[in-house]
Amino acid sequence: MMVGKPVRQWRSVCKGLILGGLLTTCMILLYCLSAPEVHFGLQEVPVPFSCAHRPSPAHSSTISNSSHHASGQRACSPKMDVMFLKTHKTASSTFLNILFRFGEKHHLKFAFPNSRNDFFYPSPFHRSQVKDYRPGMCFNIICNHMRFNAAEVANVLPADASYITILRDPADLAESSFHYFGRVVPLTWKLSGEDKLGEFLTDPELYYDPEGFNSFYLKNLLFFDFGEDNNVDPHDPKVEVAIDAIAKRFQLVMLVEYFEESLILLKDALCWDMEDLVFFKLNARKGSTISRLTPELRAKALEWNAIDWKLYQYFNGTFWRKVDAYGRKRMAKDVMELHRRNAEMTSVCIEGGRAVDAGNILETSMQPWQPIGEKSIMGYNLKKNIDKVHRKLCRKMLTPELQYLTDMGVNLWITRLWGHIREIIHW
Repeated sequence: MMVGKPVRQWRSVCKGLILGGLLTTCMILLYCLSAPEVHFGLQEVPVPFSCAHRPSPAHSSTISNSSHHASGQRACSPKMDVMFLKTHKTASSTFLNILFRFGEKHHLKFAFPNSRNDFFYPSPFHRSQVKDYRPGMCFNIICNHMRFNAAEVANVLPADASYITILRDPADLAESSFHYFGRVVPLTWKLSGEDKLGEFLTDPELYYDPEGFNSFYLKNLLFFDFGEDNNVDPHDPKVEVAIDAIAKRFQLVMLVEYFEESLILLKDALCWDMEDLVFFKLNARKGSTISRLTPELRAKALEWNAIDWKLYQYFNGTFWRKVDAYGRKRMAKDVMELHRRNAEMTSVCIEGGRAVDAGNILETSMQPWQPIGEKSIMGYNLKKNIDKVHRKLCRKMLTPELQYLTDMGVNLWITRLWGHIREIIHW
C-alpha cells in the first residue's frame, strides 16, 4: 500500500510537468502569433511638440507647482509628455500607478501595447507595437515594459518629451529577478539545492548560457532593458559609450533605494505638484520569501552583474549631484511632507493600514499578478465607508497594474489567458 502512493504522486507530477510544458509551448506560440508585423517602411512623420491641453497663461499660474511659489522661484507649468522606461524589479509598478493617475488627471494620451501588458518584450521596441499607431500620431506618455529603442520611441513621443527611468542596486535586483522569473528560465532547472540563488552565484558560468531561453533575466538585466548587449565584456568600450548615451537621453534616473527623494527630483524636473506624488508600495514581496544575501554572495552578484553595477554607480553619482543642487535641507523637508501625505492616505484608504498576503485580499480586482508557482506578492484591502472625497482616489492608488490597464481600456487577452491557464493547472 505504501509503495502505490509514491508511484501515484510521481505520475501526477509527471502529468503536471507534461501538461505545463504543452501549455507553455502553446502560450509561446500565441505570443508569437499576436506580435504585430513590424513595418520597416513606415513613413517618417514628425510628432507634434505636444497634444496635451495647454492652459491659458492666466490659468497656468493657478496650477503651477506650489513648491516653486513657496521658495520664491519662477512659476512653471507641468510637463505632460513623458517616456518612462519601466525596468524590471525596480518598484516601477508603483511609479506606473503615479503616471496613470497623472495622465488621467490631465486627460493625456497613453501609447499602450495591444493584447498584453508589455511591448512584446524582450523584442526591441518598435512603434508598430503601439495600439492603433499611425505615423504622426500624438501620444503624451509611454510607460509599459519594453526593451528600449531610442529611435523608435522618438517616433511616438513629442521631441521635447522628458525621459525618466529607475535603477536598483544590482545585487538586490538579481535576487528579486531570480525569485520572480527563475521558473521561466530553463537554465535554473538544473539547480537542485534549497538555496538555488546561492548555488547559481557560486559558479554562474556552470549554468549560464547567453543563448538560453530567457537567460537575460539572470545577467545585467538593467543593461538589457536599455536595449544593450548584456553579455558584452564589462571592460569593452561599448559599455561606457552606452552609459554615456543613456545619460544624454534620460533627464532623470531615479533610484529605488531613495524612492521618495527620486519623486521630489521628478516633481522639480517636471514641475508637478506634491499631490501627484502620493503612492502606496505596489507589488511588494513577503519578507519571508526574500533571500538575505551574505556579503560574499552580494559581492558575487555584483561581479556577475558587473555592467549593471557600473550603470548603477554612474547614476548614483548623478543622482546625489542633483540632490545637492536641489538642497539637502529642502529635500529632507519635502520628503517629510511626502511621508506625511502618504501616511494620511494610508489611514484613509487601507484596511488595517498595511499590505496583506495574497490569500487575505478580499477583492479579486485588488489581486496582484503572482510569480509562477507561488503567491509571494502582497496587496491591500480597501477600507469600507471611505468618504466620497477620497473614495475614487483610494481605489486607483490601490489598483494593481493589470487591473488599472484594463480600466484604461487596454486589451490584455494574452496576459489574461495565460493567467487562466495557470489557475487551471495550479501553477
